[in-house]
Amino acid sequence: MAAAASAKQVTRRDFLEALRDLAAHVKECDYVAIAALKTGAPTGWRRALPVDTAETAYLKAKFASESFQPLHIAVCPFRLGSASGSDVVAYPYNFHLFPRDELQLGMPSYSFSCQSSYFSSMARDGFDFNMCIYDGISYLSRVQESLARQKTFTPHLQQPSPSASASVADSVFTTRIKSRIQHWHKRCAEPSKTADGSLVSSLRELIMGSESYGSRPSMTIDVCSDRQVQLVLETVNGTSGDLVPLVVPDKGGVPRAVRVIFTSSAEDKNLLLMDIQKLEDEQNLKFRGFREVIDLVASSEKPIISYNCLNDLTMMHTQFIAPLPPNLHEFMCSSRLVFSSVVDIGHLWREISPLRKAKNIQAALSYLQRQYFVPMEIEIPLQDGTKGVTKSGENVLRITKLFAKLSKLLKISPNCQPQSGEQHYTVEDHRNILYPGCMVEESDGVDCTSEPDTTRTVSTQSVVFLWGFRETSAEELRSRLARLHHVFSKDFDLRLLDKTCSALIFRSSDTASELLRDISLESPSLNNFFSEGLKAAGFDVYRKACSSGLWDSALAEALESASLEPATSTISEHGSSEIYWNSSLKLDLKEYLEC
Repeated sequence: MAAAASAKQVTRRDFLEALRDLAAHVKECDYVAIAALKTGAPTGWRRALPVDTAETAYLKAKFASESFQPLHIAVCPFRLGSASGSDVVAYPYNFHLFPRDELQLGMPSYSFSCQSSYFSSMARDGFDFNMCIYDGISYLSRVQESLARQKTFTPHLQQPSPSASASVADSVFTTRIKSRIQHWHKRCAEPSKTADGSLVSSLRELIMGSESYGSRPSMTIDVCSDRQVQLVLETVNGTSGDLVPLVVPDKGGVPRAVRVIFTSSAEDKNLLLMDIQKLEDEQNLKFRGFREVIDLVASSEKPIISYNCLNDLTMMHTQFIAPLPPNLHEFMCSSRLVFSSVVDIGHLWREISPLRKAKNIQAALSYLQRQYFVPMEIEIPLQDGTKGVTKSGENVLRITKLFAKLSKLLKISPNCQPQSGEQHYTVEDHRNILYPGCMVEESDGVDCTSEPDTTRTVSTQSVVFLWGFRETSAEELRSRLARLHHVFSKDFDLRLLDKTCSALIFRSSDTASELLRDISLESPSLNNFFSEGLKAAGFDVYRKACSSGLWDSALAEALESASLEPATSTISEHGSSEIYWNSSLKLDLKEYLEC
């Protein structure tokens, strides 16, 4: 996409400047589109499947987010309509990331998975690995930052708190340090005009306890408690306005001293305060890094528009917020505190019936271009001329363009203000309905003939997992099953989940229960079922395989292991008894927000 070349490429060298610009753009825009590029993607049965419930889909997204690392995140604030007449005004930013241990504290971990085939694809698309590794922006999650701050302490400004009644010990301590500070301050403000030798000058400075903070005179006052810190701060503030106190902590974070710095003028004091603030900002940047962007977007409360939202949300949670909770209900409660409104573009395009077969963003855009007249002019004010266009940089602009087109077709507005008497909807009507997808090759086609586009609700009790077969197609397996048991003569759907396992979806849960009961009792009605090596299990075994983390095995092996384990599970049963059966996985997560 040619417009992607206009996106601002951001590394750690220009991150602070870009962050200031991004804050201004987020403030004036209606939405924020996000797309991520990671070191890999789930494959096989580990990706989201139509047979998954919201719970099992979350566990798969959790596994992927904990396995792979983000290398690039594109963020694009945009607004629909403008004074210049453009349909969309967008400000795309390409942030290059790398989990660098800036603080040398062992955080974040350097251990993560990479897929060579995924990297090959990234290289073909022009991804700059050198820029990522050498100049990528580092980051810590909120939990990691809290742990890091317990190990790293730097001198800092601190305002004195309201003073309590002074004790005798307080009065003695205050009198002693006040005399010392006043004598030292007088010496700094009125330097001696006599030409002393270097030895005499050194002795005088030693006796007075004078040091230097850069080019400015300073002195250190040892303290033994927070109370003494407050007394020193009060005394410094009451002595003169040209003194700046810094609290110096020890390795445990306990204040051990107050460093008092002398400034020669009001201008010099302002410069010192600016330098201290700059050092603090640099330190905070080392702690938070790219998480500054996540916190900025979250605090704006602007709707986030993305694709494969469950994967992106879990990734952002584990990398920038905290470790992922064990179940979906806790995750949604935690995620809602950060991202209040998330819209999956995959859900929006499925609101238009023919688009329900679209497998990727480009296919949906191409279909709209051919079938609907929705002229769209996108204005991108950012033009820095940098190179290094990435896949997620292209995708974030495609998401922006597709959302703008769908907003026109579906009459969605940021706020519900009807125009010309027409009924309009807000973006909030479509939030938290996700379609977790797998990696699909980019194509422009929408297949309108292969499968029905209807979605029906199916109980997990109607689902049976079957493995141990040798057939390579659903038709061959269905033909073989018809000879093994009478339930296979009834209407059921059959889907191969990977090379080792298939899912059978019966119209009635009673039919599935009958089959599983006959298998457990080794009923004679199962003609040659066991002799041919076939095995089957209900959805509870699949749920257990997902919760047990048996991701390194083929699905058949995982189900085999899970069927032998005791019937325990850490998965919450909240809303996990039904699936939306179709060619893609639909998850309506609104019920999980009732925290």
